[in-house]
Amino acid sequence: MVLIFICSGEMGFAQDRHAVRWVIDGDTLVLEDGRNVRYIGINAPEIAHKDEKAEPFGNFAFRINKKLVQGKKIRLETDYEMHDRYGRQLAYVFLEDGTFVNESLVRKGAAYCLPINPNHKYDDILLRAQHRAMDHARGIWQNWQKKPERLLGNKNSRKFHRLACPFGKKIKNRNRVYFSNRWEAFKAGFAPGKKCIKQFRD
Repeated sequence: MVLIFICSGEMGFAQDRHAVRWVIDGDTLVLEDGRNVRYIGINAPEIAHKDEKAEPFGNFAFRINKKLVQGKKIRLETDYEMHDRYGRQLAYVFLEDGTFVNESLVRKGAAYCLPINPNHKYDDILLRAQHRAMDHARGIWQNWQKKPERLLGNKNSRKFHRLACPFGKKIKNRNRVYFSNRWEAFKAGFAPGKKCIKQFRD
């Protein structure tokens, strides 16, 4: 006789849950076992660190993330890459009640979509959340000034750059797409290239 044991989703969660020790910023946390976890597919404005001032809404994003996960039990779901270049674990984060934390931060306007190859499992869900946040002017999308700004996007990396950016100039013609302002680029699911656009909004 062969016995087959079927574990429910709830039991599976209980075996794979982790306690959050503290929150570092709007898109990073530390588990009880000391691991740093960086959320996949999103980016939150920076809080103040070292000699850098906080970006607009950086503290807002930190507070939202802390309220969501501080002291909670979470489930981590990975994609193709397990760690980033800093050694942090990359993950989609879920609360015990099923709340998708990455999506919740974007929907509340505490973060924006940051597509990173090859991790694209929930890109569509995250972009829909961003559209809702933008349409309702939540968080980082409040009082947005859609000032004209010629931008060049890369269809492959889904990053956008200023026209003078050296990285932008290297984009192959077939991968080029142009935007008339940052709002338009974000709406299309592109994220700012960090080398030439240090803050998501100026």
